[in-house]
Amino acid sequence: MNIIEFIINNLSSFLAMVATGIFAGILAGLLGVGGGIVIVPVLFFVFQTFGVSPDSAMLIATATSLAIIVPTSISSIRSHNQKGNVDFDLLKRWAVFILIGVLVGSWLVTRIEGTMLTTLFGIIASLSALNMLFKNGQSALYQQLPVPAGQIVMATSIGFFSSMVGIGGGTISVPLLTLYNYPTHKAVGTAAAIGLIISLPGALTLLAFGSTPVDAPAGTFGLVNLIAFICIVPLTVLFAPLGVFLAAKLDSVKLKKIFALVLLFTGLRMLMQLFL
Repeated sequence: MNIIEFIINNLSSFLAMVATGIFAGILAGLLGVGGGIVIVPVLFFVFQTFGVSPDSAMLIATATSLAIIVPTSISSIRSHNQKGNVDFDLLKRWAVFILIGVLVGSWLVTRIEGTMLTTLFGIIASLSALNMLFKNGQSALYQQLPVPAGQIVMATSIGFFSSMVGIGGGTISVPLLTLYNYPTHKAVGTAAAIGLIISLPGALTLLAFGSTPVDAPAGTFGLVNLIAFICIVPLTVLFAPLGVFLAAKLDSVKLKKIFALVLLFTGLRMLMQLFL
């Protein structure tokens, strides 16, 4: 079966990927979460409709999400930078340590079972959703970022955990930065740039060194599925600037609450699948 026949025979799944691309792009610009928090669970469930095991599906979803986040982040960075919301000084201090975390995390992905990644993603997604649902406007616990040693731990942890579950870093970095009284708009814009630092080396590592599962869907190289990449990327790039525009126009608080409920349901569903 060639790729065209594969797409025709699985049209509903590819339409889900198209919808994912639109939603992930808007979300990347609107909330600075890189889109991976949406892409990973959708691909996880879509790949299983192709007969892929949950274990393999999670590995491929994680790697493919990181590859998709590369162009999405670039599009989002350009839009946020035009508004002066990217903190390049912070990026200079954090970049090396984020990269170290990414390389270690990506290497671990090629060595561990997908069920462990599913568990980690479910936990991170659920905690992130609860944070969005219940935090109030005065969420800062500290008045400024910690000393350099503390920032090194923060940056390394963001790179490590984000690369392991295929997200761009905003899901972790935005709430973490705002915890230290960091301006929210700069946290979102800077998260887009952090997403590029995470996704590019992470995707390349998993593409080059990941072993393709025997039940992987067509178009999978290493652990990256190029068909999903081609379906989703143009739409994430196209719609990321719209998300940035909407962030300035819509009630972001209400939007975050709605997204948080969807995210909580998704995270819990992924955790439940491990035990059912």
